[in-house]
Amino acid sequence: MSAYPYDFHIHSCLSPCGDNDMTPNNIVGMAAISGLEIIAITDHNTCRNAPAVLKAAEEAGITAIPGMELCTSEEAHIVCLFETLEGAMEFDRYIYDNMPHIKNKPEIFGEQRILNENDGLIGTIDDLLLVASYIGADEVKDLCEKYGGTAFPAHVDRDSYSLTAALGSIPPEGGYTFAEVTREVDLAEVAGMYPELRSMGIVRDSDSHYLDTLATSVPHSMELPEKSVGAVLRLLSGK
Repeated sequence: MSAYPYDFHIHSCLSPCGDNDMTPNNIVGMAAISGLEIIAITDHNTCRNAPAVLKAAEEAGITAIPGMELCTSEEAHIVCLFETLEGAMEFDRYIYDNMPHIKNKPEIFGEQRILNENDGLIGTIDDLLLVASYIGADEVKDLCEKYGGTAFPAHVDRDSYSLTAALGSIPPEGGYTFAEVTREVDLAEVAGMYPELRSMGIVRDSDSHYLDTLATSVPHSMELPEKSVGAVLRLLSGK
């Protein structure tokens, strides 16, 4: 077993609230500077910048996981990660078919930019990504597994857009074995509020929408038998 520095919750410029500087190569470059060895790209309700990030990461020697930050019908955010890009993109299409389609207003919410591995603009998403899907929080983990992935509740220490904020706890019906807290939070304090966390694995991520929040001098590490997407997902899925 070896310790691998990670960040499993990073947004690109495809998320409307993500800065336009969050391009595939800038994300990978900042991850490398920060000493991260495994990262995940998790835009709101979409995986469509994952292909470019994975290509940029491969060239830099960083393991990148295709993913999404899904907003459930309860308006809780769940991080969804996939072993293959193909599985992620199939999940992306499923989510697109199971979310409301409201036209984005870039001047209010921000642009939703799809880039290639050279950071070139190749398209935009017209439908606003900052919407609640039609999928309940108790469905997400099982649904992700159908596409070769797994899931965990995002930033459960926050009082908005978290499963704890929406439901008051992390219900066992969801089958989650891991939960995410923000990078610097006092875990003991959060576990005092939500005791179920004491029996769950914990990941600490940046939820970066900007390069300066992605940067860290002390990244958190995960013990794995190897540096691979499969090893990460096996641990997070509790299998």
